[in-house]
Amino acid sequence: MAQDYYQTLGVERGATKEQIRKAYKRMAMKYHPDRNPDNADAENKFKAAAEAYDVLSDDNKRQRYDQYGEAGVKGGMGGGGFSNAEDIFSAFGDMFGGGGGDSIFESFFGGGSGRQRGPRAGASLKCSVQITFEEAVFGCEKTIELRRQELCDKCKGSGAKPGTSPVTCSACHGSGQMEITQGFFRTRTTCHKCQGAGKVIEEACSACRGNGKQAKSSSIKITIPAGVDNDTRMRIAGEGEPGDQGGPRGDLYCYISVEPHSIFERNGDDILCDIPISYSQAALGDHIEVPTISGMGKLKIPAGTQSGQAFRMKNQGVPNVKGYGRGDEIVRVHIDTPKKLSKEQRKLLEQLYEIENKHPSDQCAGFLNKLKDLFD
Repeated sequence: MAQDYYQTLGVERGATKEQIRKAYKRMAMKYHPDRNPDNADAENKFKAAAEAYDVLSDDNKRQRYDQYGEAGVKGGMGGGGFSNAEDIFSAFGDMFGGGGGDSIFESFFGGGSGRQRGPRAGASLKCSVQITFEEAVFGCEKTIELRRQELCDKCKGSGAKPGTSPVTCSACHGSGQMEITQGFFRTRTTCHKCQGAGKVIEEACSACRGNGKQAKSSSIKITIPAGVDNDTRMRIAGEGEPGDQGGPRGDLYCYISVEPHSIFERNGDDILCDIPISYSQAALGDHIEVPTISGMGKLKIPAGTQSGQAFRMKNQGVPNVKGYGRGDEIVRVHIDTPKKLSKEQRKLLEQLYEIENKHPSDQCAGFLNKLKDLFD
Protein backbone atom coordinates (compact mmCIF):
# COMPACT_ATOMS: atom_id res chain seq x y z
CA MET A 1 0.00 0.00 0.00
CA ALA A 2 1.35 3.43 -0.95
CA GLN A 3 2.27 5.63 1.99
CA ASP A 4 1.32 9.28 2.38
CA TYR A 5 4.66 11.01 3.00
CA TYR A 6 3.01 13.95 4.76
CA GLN A 7 1.06 11.61 7.02
CA THR A 8 4.20 9.56 7.69
CA LEU A 9 5.98 12.64 9.08
CA GLY A 10 2.82 14.03 10.70
CA VAL A 11 2.88 17.36 8.82
CA GLU A 12 0.39 19.27 6.67
CA ARG A 13 0.78 19.34 2.89
CA GLY A 14 1.74 23.00 3.06
CA ALA A 15 4.46 22.44 5.67
CA THR A 16 7.69 24.43 5.36
CA LYS A 17 11.09 22.83 4.88
CA GLU A 18 11.97 23.57 8.51
CA GLN A 19 8.77 21.91 9.77
CA ILE A 20 9.53 18.85 7.63
CA ARG A 21 13.11 18.73 8.90
CA LYS A 22 12.02 18.93 12.54
CA ALA A 23 9.33 16.28 12.03
CA TYR A 24 11.81 13.87 10.47
CA LYS A 25 14.39 14.53 13.18
CA ARG A 26 11.76 13.78 15.83
CA MET A 27 10.73 10.49 14.18
CA ALA A 28 14.33 9.43 13.54
CA MET A 29 15.10 9.84 17.23
CA LYS A 30 11.95 7.93 18.25
CA TYR A 31 12.44 4.94 15.95
CA HIS A 32 16.24 4.82 15.83
CA PRO A 33 17.47 1.17 15.76
CA ASP A 34 19.69 1.72 18.82
CA ARG A 35 16.63 2.69 20.86
CA ASN A 36 14.54 -0.15 19.45
CA PRO A 37 16.80 -3.20 19.12
CA ASP A 38 15.27 -6.19 17.29
CA ASN A 39 12.08 -4.23 16.66
CA ALA A 40 11.10 -4.74 13.02
CA ASP A 41 8.14 -2.35 13.24
CA ALA A 42 10.35 0.49 14.52
CA GLU A 43 12.92 -0.23 11.82
CA ASN A 44 10.24 -0.04 9.11
CA LYS A 45 8.97 3.27 10.52
CA PHE A 46 12.56 4.56 10.65
CA LYS A 47 13.01 3.72 6.94
CA ALA A 48 9.58 5.11 6.01
CA ALA A 49 10.39 8.42 7.71
CA ALA A 50 13.70 8.64 5.84
CA GLU A 51 12.00 7.93 2.52
CA ALA A 52 9.38 10.60 3.21
CA TYR A 53 12.05 13.15 4.17
CA ASP A 54 14.14 12.29 1.10
CA VAL A 55 11.20 13.30 -1.12
CA LEU A 56 9.64 16.19 0.80
CA SER A 57 12.94 17.97 1.52
CA ASP A 58 13.74 18.16 -2.20
CA ASP A 59 11.76 20.82 -4.09
CA ASN A 60 11.72 18.93 -7.41
CA LYS A 61 10.79 15.57 -5.88
CA ARG A 62 8.14 17.18 -3.69
CA GLN A 63 6.55 18.89 -6.69
CA ARG A 64 6.40 15.60 -8.61
CA TYR A 65 5.02 13.79 -5.57
CA ASP A 66 2.31 16.43 -5.03
CA GLN A 67 1.29 16.09 -8.68
CA TYR A 68 1.62 12.35 -9.34
CA GLY A 69 1.98 10.66 -5.93
CA GLU A 70 4.59 7.94 -5.39
CA ALA A 71 4.61 7.13 -9.11
CA GLY A 72 6.18 10.55 -9.73
CA VAL A 73 9.23 9.88 -7.56
CA LYS A 74 9.84 6.13 -7.86
CA GLY A 75 10.61 5.85 -11.58
CA GLY A 76 14.24 4.89 -11.34
CA MET A 77 16.77 4.67 -8.60
CA GLY A 78 16.01 7.99 -6.95
CA GLY A 79 13.26 9.04 -4.65
CA GLY A 80 13.85 7.13 -1.43
CA GLY A 81 13.95 3.37 -1.06
CA PHE A 82 16.63 2.97 1.68
CA SER A 83 17.68 -0.64 2.20
CA ASN A 84 19.13 -0.22 5.71
CA ALA A 85 19.94 2.25 8.45
CA GLU A 86 23.49 2.81 7.18
CA ASP A 87 22.08 4.20 3.92
CA ILE A 88 20.00 6.65 5.94
CA PHE A 89 22.92 7.77 8.11
CA SER A 90 25.08 8.27 5.02
CA ALA A 91 22.42 10.34 3.28
CA PHE A 92 21.11 12.45 6.17
CA GLY A 93 23.58 12.15 9.04
CA ASP A 94 24.93 15.65 8.41
CA MET A 95 21.53 17.30 9.03
CA PHE A 96 21.72 16.38 12.72
CA GLY A 97 24.80 18.48 13.32
CA GLY A 98 26.76 17.65 16.45
CA GLY A 99 30.20 18.99 17.34
CA GLY A 100 33.51 17.32 16.72
CA GLY A 101 32.20 15.15 13.92
CA ASP A 102 29.60 13.37 16.10
CA SER A 103 26.07 13.24 14.76
CA ILE A 104 23.13 13.66 17.07
CA PHE A 105 22.59 9.90 16.79
CA GLU A 106 26.04 9.24 18.21
CA SER A 107 25.83 11.79 21.01
CA PHE A 108 22.32 10.73 22.00
CA PHE A 109 22.99 6.99 22.05
CA GLY A 110 26.44 7.16 23.53
CA GLY A 111 28.64 7.10 20.43
CA GLY A 112 30.05 10.62 20.88
CA SER A 113 31.12 12.11 24.19
CA GLY A 114 31.60 9.65 27.00
CA ARG A 115 33.52 6.86 25.27
CA GLN A 116 36.79 6.32 23.49
CA ARG A 117 36.61 6.63 19.76
CA GLY A 118 37.26 3.39 17.89
CA PRO A 119 37.21 2.77 14.16
CA ARG A 120 34.81 5.16 12.42
CA ALA A 121 33.55 5.14 8.86
CA GLY A 122 34.83 7.86 6.58
CA ALA A 123 32.75 10.71 5.23
CA SER A 124 30.47 10.09 2.27
CA LEU A 125 30.82 12.38 -0.73
CA LYS A 126 28.46 13.75 -3.36
CA CYS A 127 29.00 14.50 -7.03
CA SER A 128 26.93 15.52 -10.05
CA VAL A 129 27.08 13.63 -13.35
CA GLN A 130 25.57 14.98 -16.56
CA ILE A 131 24.66 12.52 -19.31
CA THR A 132 22.87 12.69 -22.66
CA PHE A 133 19.35 11.43 -23.32
CA GLU A 134 20.78 8.48 -25.27
CA GLU A 135 23.20 7.59 -22.46
CA ALA A 136 20.30 7.55 -20.02
CA VAL A 137 18.37 5.15 -22.28
CA PHE A 138 21.19 2.73 -23.11
CA GLY A 139 23.48 3.14 -20.10
CA CYS A 140 27.12 4.23 -20.17
CA GLU A 141 30.38 4.47 -18.28
CA LYS A 142 31.66 7.76 -16.91
CA THR A 143 34.92 8.78 -15.28
CA ILE A 144 34.44 11.05 -12.27
CA GLU A 145 37.20 13.41 -11.25
CA LEU A 146 37.05 14.43 -7.60
CA ARG A 147 39.25 15.68 -4.82
CA ARG A 148 39.00 13.78 -1.55
CA GLN A 149 40.98 13.02 1.58
CA GLU A 150 43.28 10.00 1.38
CA LEU A 151 45.53 8.34 3.95
CA CYS A 152 48.88 10.08 4.15
CA ASP A 153 51.53 8.16 2.17
CA LYS A 154 54.26 9.08 4.61
CA CYS A 155 52.71 8.08 7.94
CA LYS A 156 50.15 5.60 6.53
CA GLY A 157 47.35 7.45 8.28
CA SER A 158 48.72 7.41 11.84
CA GLY A 159 49.45 11.15 11.89
CA ALA A 160 52.70 10.46 13.73
CA LYS A 161 56.21 11.05 12.44
CA PRO A 162 57.53 7.90 10.73
CA GLY A 163 59.37 5.79 13.28
CA THR A 164 57.15 7.02 16.13
CA SER A 165 53.66 6.10 17.31
CA PRO A 166 50.86 7.88 19.15
CA VAL A 167 51.19 7.51 22.91
CA THR A 168 48.59 7.00 25.64
CA CYS A 169 46.94 10.26 26.65
CA SER A 170 48.23 11.44 30.04
CA ALA A 171 45.03 13.31 30.84
CA CYS A 172 42.54 10.43 30.52
CA HIS A 173 45.05 7.55 30.69
CA GLY A 174 43.78 6.12 27.44
CA SER A 175 40.08 6.00 28.28
CA GLY A 176 39.13 8.95 26.07
CA GLN A 177 36.93 10.24 28.91
CA MET A 178 37.19 12.82 31.65
CA GLU A 179 35.12 12.70 34.83
CA ILE A 180 33.88 16.04 36.14
CA THR A 181 32.46 16.43 39.64
CA GLN A 182 30.11 19.33 40.42
CA GLY A 183 28.64 19.09 43.90
CA PHE A 184 26.67 15.85 44.07
CA PHE A 185 26.81 15.29 40.31
CA ARG A 186 29.38 13.42 38.32
CA THR A 187 29.45 13.59 34.54
CA ARG A 188 31.69 12.12 31.90
CA THR A 189 32.80 14.04 28.85
CA THR A 190 35.24 13.61 25.99
CA CYS A 191 38.83 14.20 26.95
CA HIS A 192 39.89 17.69 25.90
CA LYS A 193 43.47 16.63 25.21
CA CYS A 194 43.00 13.58 22.94
CA GLN A 195 39.43 14.37 21.77
CA GLY A 196 38.30 10.90 22.86
CA ALA A 197 40.94 8.96 20.92
CA GLY A 198 42.79 7.82 24.07
CA LYS A 199 46.11 8.57 22.37
CA VAL A 200 48.00 11.72 21.42
CA ILE A 201 50.65 12.42 18.81
CA GLU A 202 53.84 13.83 20.28
CA GLU A 203 55.74 14.15 16.99
CA ALA A 204 53.47 14.95 14.07
CA CYS A 205 54.07 13.74 10.53
CA SER A 206 55.57 16.60 8.49
CA ALA A 207 53.56 15.69 5.39
CA CYS A 208 50.03 15.75 6.88
CA ARG A 209 50.86 17.72 10.08
CA GLY A 210 49.36 15.04 12.28
CA ASN A 211 46.08 14.77 10.46
CA GLY A 212 46.81 11.36 8.94
CA LYS A 213 45.12 12.38 5.68
CA GLN A 214 45.90 14.51 2.66
CA ALA A 215 43.69 15.95 -0.09
CA LYS A 216 44.32 14.21 -3.41
CA SER A 217 42.69 14.13 -6.83
CA SER A 218 41.13 10.82 -7.84
CA SER A 219 39.56 9.38 -11.00
CA ILE A 220 36.69 6.94 -10.50
CA LYS A 221 34.98 5.00 -13.28
CA ILE A 222 31.28 4.38 -12.67
CA THR A 223 28.75 2.34 -14.64
CA ILE A 224 25.41 4.05 -15.21
CA PRO A 225 22.68 1.46 -15.91
CA ALA A 226 20.26 1.71 -18.82
CA GLY A 227 17.01 3.47 -17.95
CA VAL A 228 18.20 5.98 -15.35
CA ASP A 229 16.17 9.17 -15.18
CA ASN A 230 16.84 12.77 -14.25
CA ASP A 231 17.59 13.27 -10.51
CA THR A 232 18.51 9.61 -10.03
CA ARG A 233 20.83 9.10 -7.05
CA MET A 234 23.44 6.36 -7.41
CA ARG A 235 25.36 5.02 -4.45
CA ILE A 236 28.94 3.92 -5.17
CA ALA A 237 29.94 1.93 -2.09
CA GLY A 238 33.40 2.49 -0.62
CA GLU A 239 34.38 5.45 -2.82
CA GLY A 240 34.09 8.12 -0.12
CA GLU A 241 36.85 9.21 2.22
CA PRO A 242 38.83 6.76 4.39
CA GLY A 243 37.70 6.20 7.97
CA ASP A 244 39.48 6.95 11.22
CA GLN A 245 41.27 4.36 13.32
CA GLY A 246 41.09 1.84 10.47
CA GLY A 247 37.37 2.38 9.85
CA PRO A 248 35.81 1.65 6.44
CA ARG A 249 35.62 4.21 3.67
CA GLY A 250 32.45 6.22 3.17
CA ASP A 251 30.34 6.06 0.02
CA LEU A 252 30.04 8.27 -3.05
CA TYR A 253 26.56 9.48 -4.03
CA CYS A 254 26.24 10.48 -7.68
CA TYR A 255 23.27 12.60 -8.72
CA ILE A 256 22.39 12.11 -12.37
CA SER A 257 21.33 15.02 -14.59
CA VAL A 258 19.99 14.12 -18.06
CA GLU A 259 20.31 16.66 -20.87
CA PRO A 260 17.07 17.40 -22.77
CA HIS A 261 16.71 15.95 -26.27
CA SER A 262 15.89 18.01 -29.35
CA ILE A 263 13.15 15.59 -30.52
CA PHE A 264 12.23 13.20 -27.70
CA GLU A 265 10.66 13.71 -24.29
CA ARG A 266 10.41 11.15 -21.54
CA ASN A 267 7.37 10.10 -19.53
CA GLY A 268 8.37 7.33 -17.16
CA ASP A 269 9.62 4.53 -19.40
CA ASP A 270 7.79 5.89 -22.47
CA ILE A 271 9.29 8.25 -25.05
CA LEU A 272 7.12 11.00 -26.54
CA CYS A 273 7.67 12.35 -30.06
CA ASP A 274 5.69 14.96 -32.05
CA ILE A 275 5.58 14.52 -35.83
CA PRO A 276 4.08 16.97 -38.40
CA ILE A 277 2.02 15.48 -41.27
CA SER A 278 0.20 17.12 -44.18
CA TYR A 279 -3.56 17.50 -44.50
CA SER A 280 -3.61 15.02 -47.38
CA GLN A 281 -1.68 12.42 -45.37
CA ALA A 282 -4.14 12.77 -42.49
CA ALA A 283 -7.18 12.56 -44.78
CA LEU A 284 -6.00 9.83 -47.15
CA GLY A 285 -3.70 7.86 -44.83
CA ASP A 286 -0.05 7.06 -45.39
CA HIS A 287 3.00 5.12 -44.22
CA ILE A 288 5.62 7.48 -42.80
CA GLU A 289 9.11 7.20 -41.35
CA VAL A 290 9.49 8.39 -37.76
CA PRO A 291 12.58 8.69 -35.57
CA THR A 292 13.02 6.28 -32.66
CA ILE A 293 15.79 6.16 -30.07
CA SER A 294 17.24 3.21 -32.04
CA GLY A 295 16.94 4.73 -35.54
CA MET A 296 14.19 5.37 -38.11
CA GLY A 297 11.01 3.30 -37.96
CA LYS A 298 7.81 2.85 -40.00
CA LEU A 299 4.40 4.06 -38.80
CA LYS A 300 1.01 3.62 -40.50
CA ILE A 301 -1.21 6.72 -40.53
CA PRO A 302 -4.82 5.58 -41.12
CA ALA A 303 -7.18 7.63 -43.29
CA GLY A 304 -9.10 10.23 -41.31
CA THR A 305 -6.38 10.80 -38.70
CA GLN A 306 -7.04 13.86 -36.53
CA SER A 307 -4.48 16.42 -35.45
CA GLY A 308 -3.08 15.54 -32.02
CA GLN A 309 -3.89 11.83 -32.38
CA ALA A 310 -1.34 9.53 -30.73
CA PHE A 311 0.05 6.21 -31.95
CA ARG A 312 1.97 3.69 -29.87
CA MET A 313 5.12 1.96 -31.11
CA LYS A 314 5.68 -1.03 -28.81
CA ASN A 315 9.04 -1.58 -27.10
CA GLN A 316 10.61 1.56 -28.58
CA GLY A 317 10.85 3.36 -25.27
CA VAL A 318 13.27 3.27 -22.30
CA PRO A 319 14.41 0.02 -20.63
CA ASN A 320 13.12 -0.14 -17.08
CA VAL A 321 16.05 0.51 -14.76
CA LYS A 322 14.97 -2.39 -12.51
CA GLY A 323 14.71 -4.80 -15.43
CA TYR A 324 10.92 -4.83 -15.85
CA GLY A 325 10.74 -4.72 -19.65
CA ARG A 326 10.83 -1.66 -21.84
CA GLY A 327 8.50 1.26 -22.47
CA ASP A 328 6.93 2.36 -25.75
CA GLU A 329 7.29 5.35 -28.05
CA ILE A 330 4.18 7.53 -28.25
CA VAL A 331 4.02 9.38 -31.58
CA ARG A 332 1.68 12.38 -31.64
CA VAL A 333 0.86 13.67 -35.12
CA HIS A 334 0.00 17.29 -35.87
CA ILE A 335 -1.42 18.50 -39.16
CA ASP A 336 0.93 21.06 -40.67
CA THR A 337 -0.92 23.99 -42.26
CA PRO A 338 1.29 25.59 -44.96
CA LYS A 339 1.87 29.34 -44.64
CA LYS A 340 2.62 29.79 -48.34
CA LEU A 341 0.89 28.05 -51.24
CA SER A 342 1.91 27.54 -54.84
CA LYS A 343 -0.60 28.45 -57.55
CA GLU A 344 -1.39 24.79 -58.12
CA GLN A 345 -1.93 24.16 -54.40
CA ARG A 346 -4.20 27.19 -54.08
CA LYS A 347 -6.28 26.16 -57.11
CA LEU A 348 -6.76 22.63 -55.78
CA LEU A 349 -7.61 23.81 -52.29
CA GLU A 350 -10.16 26.29 -53.64
CA GLN A 351 -11.82 23.44 -55.52
CA LEU A 352 -11.81 21.36 -52.35
CA TYR A 353 -13.24 24.30 -50.43
CA GLU A 354 -16.20 24.50 -52.80
CA ILE A 355 -16.82 20.76 -52.54
CA GLU A 356 -16.66 20.84 -48.72
CA ASN A 357 -19.16 23.71 -48.60
CA LYS A 358 -21.58 21.75 -50.76
CA HIS A 359 -20.98 18.46 -48.96
CA PRO A 360 -19.80 19.17 -45.40
CA SER A 361 -18.45 16.34 -43.25
CA ASP A 362 -20.67 14.70 -40.67
CA GLN A 363 -18.80 16.51 -37.90
CA CYS A 364 -19.21 19.95 -39.52
CA ALA A 365 -22.85 19.25 -40.41
CA GLY A 366 -23.60 18.24 -36.83
CA PHE A 367 -22.01 21.39 -35.48
CA LEU A 368 -23.97 23.61 -37.92
CA ASN A 369 -27.21 21.94 -36.85
CA LYS A 370 -26.38 22.66 -33.19
CA LEU A 371 -25.78 26.32 -34.03
CA LYS A 372 -29.11 26.50 -35.91
CA ASP A 373 -30.94 25.01 -32.92
CA LEU A 374 -29.18 27.43 -30.57
CA PHE A 375 -30.11 30.64 -32.37
CA ASP A 376 -33.47 29.71 -33.94
